[in-house]
Amino acid sequence: MRSTAIRRTAVAATAVSLALLVTACGGGSDSGSGDKGSDAKGKESAAAKPAAKALTAVELEKAALAQGDVKGHKITKVAAKDDISADDIKIEKEVCAPFADALMGAQIGEPAAFTKRTVVSEPKKGSMDKQDGANAEEAFKAAFDITKTQLALGSYDSKGAEESVASLRTAATDCAGGFDFTADGEKQKVIKITEEQVKGGEEAVAWTVQLEQGGEKGKLKLVALRQGPTFASFSSMNLAAMGGGGDFELPTAVVEAQAAKLA
Repeated sequence: MRSTAIRRTAVAATAVSLALLVTACGGGSDSGSGDKGSDAKGKESAAAKPAAKALTAVELEKAALAQGDVKGHKITKVAAKDDISADDIKIEKEVCAPFADALMGAQIGEPAAFTKRTVVSEPKKGSMDKQDGANAEEAFKAAFDITKTQLALGSYDSKGAEESVASLRTAATDCAGGFDFTADGEKQKVIKITEEQVKGGEEAVAWTVQLEQGGEKGKLKLVALRQGPTFASFSSMNLAAMGGGGDFELPTAVVEAQAAKLA
């Protein structure tokens, strides 16, 4: 099952300047030392925080997950045939667009640098060993208990990463009851969005997304993570859970590993 997204209007960059506080000393002899202390505190509180600076393309590639970073998982760069961009997405409800973008692993807004990874969990060893009687069905399910995650990693100038998280939160709330969209010519229907608990980075939020395509229902997991000027989305599906409406766990190990590399 595939999911997709439409390009949002580029988030306007916010310029933040440093303020310099110049205070004249009073003429009285009693005002000297006390005023200096107040001036120092005033300068510290009045100085604005410098605007965030995005990672370069080279820096972002180094910060992205690579093979060996997550035990029991295979990590590769996204193949061109599997790469769906925001331009491939059509959606009527504009507010839902960031959520559809993240589901498809497309970029949100206009990051200064952007890269993608495919992370696939390895099947448990010995999962197909027991083929007799009642064990055969369970062994078959275990063999297909494989979670595939599309990791999209973007770094933004100014507050772009924060805006990306905010736009997803807004979309998840306003579109919780579902929405339709088309990705690369394939019709998709989101039935329901439910928030889950997740930790990581400076900001993290996750959802379970119920989908329907061609009469079949399934679930995806979507995690959004921000660390400084960098934003990561993790869109996951599980082979064993698809079709039957089954559930599966968040890709916690993948999220934690990426958060660690961005810290």
